[in-house]
Amino acid sequence: MDFRLTDEQMQIQQMVRDFAESEIKPHLMEWDEAQHFPVDTFKRAGELGMLGVVFPEEYGGAGLSYVDYVNVIEELGVVDSGFALSVAAHNSLGTGHIYLAGNEDQKKRWLPKLTSGEWIGAWGLTEPGSGSDASGMRTVAVKDGEEWVLNGTKNFITNATYADISVVLAVTDRNDQKHGITAFAVEMDRKGIRPGKKENKLGMRVSDTAELVLEDCRVPSANILGEIGYGFIDAMKVLDGGRISIGALSVGIARGAYEAARDYSKQRQAFGKPISEFQAIQFMLADMATEIDAARLLCHRAAVIKDGGERVTQFSAMAKLYASEVAVRATERAVRIVRTAVWKFLDRHDLTHKKRPHTRPSAACRSSAATDSSRTFPPRSTIATSSSARSAKGRARSSAWSSRGAF
Repeated sequence: MDFRLTDEQMQIQQMVRDFAESEIKPHLMEWDEAQHFPVDTFKRAGELGMLGVVFPEEYGGAGLSYVDYVNVIEELGVVDSGFALSVAAHNSLGTGHIYLAGNEDQKKRWLPKLTSGEWIGAWGLTEPGSGSDASGMRTVAVKDGEEWVLNGTKNFITNATYADISVVLAVTDRNDQKHGITAFAVEMDRKGIRPGKKENKLGMRVSDTAELVLEDCRVPSANILGEIGYGFIDAMKVLDGGRISIGALSVGIARGAYEAARDYSKQRQAFGKPISEFQAIQFMLADMATEIDAARLLCHRAAVIKDGGERVTQFSAMAKLYASEVAVRATERAVRIVRTAVWKFLDRHDLTHKKRPHTRPSAACRSSAATDSSRTFPPRSTIATSSSARSAKGRARSSAWSSRGAF
């Protein structure tokens, strides 16, 4: 078993890294604050093959592996999770469903436009009252001759405002709990479909997230993806692959936070030396690096299984679960390491778009903390007690504190 990337995979990885550093990072804070989705930059990513990573060359795709796809999403996620999310949704969900369930005519008609970046894809499953719970779906499709009339509202749809085509899941037989949902490919220039309210999100603000509203939208039977009644079954297969990309995105978020905290710790001086030389900081960075590597390996394992054509449901779910939790822990630790910079330069620091605090200390609170000269460090006995509690988790750090004291 070889865990190393091939030369070609490393070249692709470096290409995406260079693109993210040159095309996304210089504009990141501006886009994030304005909640701006950079359509032109997104389409340039398509020109480089990032919007058709795993799809065959005959449909305009790059014809690469899922391992390559994981690397692409991770590299984008390091710089901006929102941009990476839109790329992942376009690949795994919208385009992925057409490739999985579409017939040959549908693939030839839509995939080349999607894989090249000429078109942007969206995928409509989630509703205000349902997601993976199919029984709660309220969007319906009623047959009328050779057409189907769709009515309903989808929400939290990535790329909805800018999409050229969306895959929409709708109930076609309310009485059939297993085979009552059908998938439709709906071009966004059709009468009766439009983007609705754009979500005002706490994070991933570069990625567009909005409602998708269908009001007597007529779609021809030729736009049905797969068999009638098998839309939800196909959707679950699509999500198996989608979870791998979200795992990779989470690894990117965690790595971006880790690298920012690591670099800051080498610059920040305390007691005459960089804080990276203090063991408490080293412990946090070591934990972050180890967990990131473990999360990446889970994603790569799922990608290899996916490439092999085997059922990947369990492995993709494990990768997404663990990697997303690692992303949360890594960003929290990173904020602890750079907390001085976060509060002092809140609007400029690289970490602020990765982990946005829900609250900030009030002006009165910050003023009081800055002017109260009576405050002192806690006694060493308090620090030792706190350290002993942490060592109960298996790190056995209390001895280091008692022998060396608090720094």
